[in-house]
Amino acid sequence: MTTLAPFTLSWDDHVPIDLSFVFAHEKPAGKHGFLTVQGEAFAFEDGVEARFWGTNFNSGACFPEHAYSEMVARRLARFGVNMVRFHQMDAEWATPNLFTYNRARPKEDTRSFDPKSMERLDYLIYRLKEEGIYIFLDMLTYRQFRPGDGVDAVDQLPQAAKPYTYFDSRLIELQKEFNRDLWTHTNPYTRLAYKDDPAIALTEIVNESDFFANKVTLEPYRTRLEGLYREWAGKHDLKVNNGTVNFAQPSPHMARFFVSLAQNHYCEMITHLRSIGVRIPVNGTNWSQTLGIAEAQKAADFSDTHPYWNFPTWEDANGTTCRPMVGEAVNSFSWVAAMRLLDKPMFISEWDHAWPDPWRAESPLAMAAVAALQGWSGVVIHTYRYSTWEPENRIGGGAQTINGIPYRNHFDSFNDPAKFGLFYHAALLLRRGDVQPAAQTVAVQCPAEDGAFQLRSGYGSLKVLNTTPELHRVGLVFGETLSSSPQENTNSAEGNLRVGPDDVLVDSSSGEIRSDTGELWRSWQKRYGTINTPRTQAAYGFLGSAGAIQLADLALEVKTDFATIALSSLTDDPICDSPSLLLTAVGRADNTGAEYSADGKRQLSFGRAPVLIEVIEAKISLQTHRPNLKVWVVSDHGEVVTRLPVKYENGRLAFEIGPQPAWNPSTMFYIIKT
Repeated sequence: MTTLAPFTLSWDDHVPIDLSFVFAHEKPAGKHGFLTVQGEAFAFEDGVEARFWGTNFNSGACFPEHAYSEMVARRLARFGVNMVRFHQMDAEWATPNLFTYNRARPKEDTRSFDPKSMERLDYLIYRLKEEGIYIFLDMLTYRQFRPGDGVDAVDQLPQAAKPYTYFDSRLIELQKEFNRDLWTHTNPYTRLAYKDDPAIALTEIVNESDFFANKVTLEPYRTRLEGLYREWAGKHDLKVNNGTVNFAQPSPHMARFFVSLAQNHYCEMITHLRSIGVRIPVNGTNWSQTLGIAEAQKAADFSDTHPYWNFPTWEDANGTTCRPMVGEAVNSFSWVAAMRLLDKPMFISEWDHAWPDPWRAESPLAMAAVAALQGWSGVVIHTYRYSTWEPENRIGGGAQTINGIPYRNHFDSFNDPAKFGLFYHAALLLRRGDVQPAAQTVAVQCPAEDGAFQLRSGYGSLKVLNTTPELHRVGLVFGETLSSSPQENTNSAEGNLRVGPDDVLVDSSSGEIRSDTGELWRSWQKRYGTINTPRTQAAYGFLGSAGAIQLADLALEVKTDFATIALSSLTDDPICDSPSLLLTAVGRADNTGAEYSADGKRQLSFGRAPVLIEVIEAKISLQTHRPNLKVWVVSDHGEVVTRLPVKYENGRLAFEIGPQPAWNPSTMFYIIKT
């Protein structure tokens, strides 16, 4: 029988567990100097490797009141977050935004920043920095050009003028002006210009923009692009037919032109940023629409992409497909790998498995663990919150209505037990390095400047990437010639394997994958996975049908059908020696009264507070050299409310978790201490 219990992750800094002590030595952000690129990884100027676990602040959430800034910085640090991406600051629909604090009074142009917006942004950056949290500062994301900007067809330009900013001289001029004004702005609280503050660690030229998904059809821009295309084709001895060129259906030659144009734009913009003193790594753009976008990032300092699993379309007639990721051989990690250039750092500035998908608790730990295995430098969920509205105690809610309908936000994660509740363990897996990097590297040899290849989709079109990211470290290399078989390209001395895009490394019929380190395992046939390291051990997926699960120190017998159960040492000791551990058990979570269609694909009512969690029932046993460990139930506000009965025998501590008596709250968090 399913047991539901109220469990509210408070919007403020009264968090269940405070993990900030683990990373207290990293305060303030910037103490190690500026972030730099060291081969395929990020490192600070003093040589310390950089790994980031973080979240996005979207639109109005970038401009909060001071008290909120102080609170949210403390809250994030307590959850283990050390990176915030400031996203959609330039969106006209955001309240506030960079250009106007009050959207009801828009300006005639977008060529200057609102002083009040900037003051609030400055203070938020200052407070995050003090708590050891770094900043990913977006530039061009959703800017809506205005009549006073002096651009053509201004009323017809899409947000961010995608992709016209890649080649139109006036749009490029305006964006350079924006970039200069932003990076040379001095924060009165840090007393540093943004360009001189090492807490601001990363940036990108343009968010989710390219010529493949964003079609060039608007005049006079299309005609200008045609002129550039004919000039480029002439230099490459390529014939372009007479008549109007249709850029909406690119040919292989056109794909080569698009990639070349994008690379030239990235080089121009990065050169401009360097000329005004910006030192940090810069990305071009950040999604996996085609492999041409991946190749274009050769001109940037790092690669970036945005994987979403079961992208939410809950209000659409067809609804959302709710496929558990753990049960699919090919998943989000293959899509990330399609944007990973092997000789550059890889960053994920957006990912999500959005509410109200019932299986979303499977993703945070898997994402952190695979990122650590792959050596990806950072993972940032989309998103923390779209606003700084008043306290909200239901998932996806907000204090406003749109067309008389209460607003719901499928991406707000700040109070979602199934996602943010797992951030403690995810931060330890990635930031602390609990998961070892892969022992072997797979270099996927791709043809350079090959238009047909550049047109291939970045989503699952390379067979070699299917499930491989959970086995070996993997990335793309453009331009080298391969031998005829993968075996002939093995360099055993370096532990590297060179393969072609359509080679198959993982036999999907096997039904399972184990990392070459032995620490990660997943079965898409049994629909569950495990993480097995000295300091963090976990199982996720459909554990109720898995039977007994035995990890190095942790043994589980789970009654609840779907769950993530994780155990982490809160000291530098391995689990078997640690005097302080955190156990988290969570599965389905939703608002009270939420309603869905019979097939579960459409959300009919998003419900009300409080949030309800399905209480996970399981027998737990852990190997420990500390016979005096005690197990405490921790409430959603962090109170230690009751002690569970335990049995210590033959070096193992055994206890059961599940519904608590009526006078004690049920929970997802348990502290195990001497």
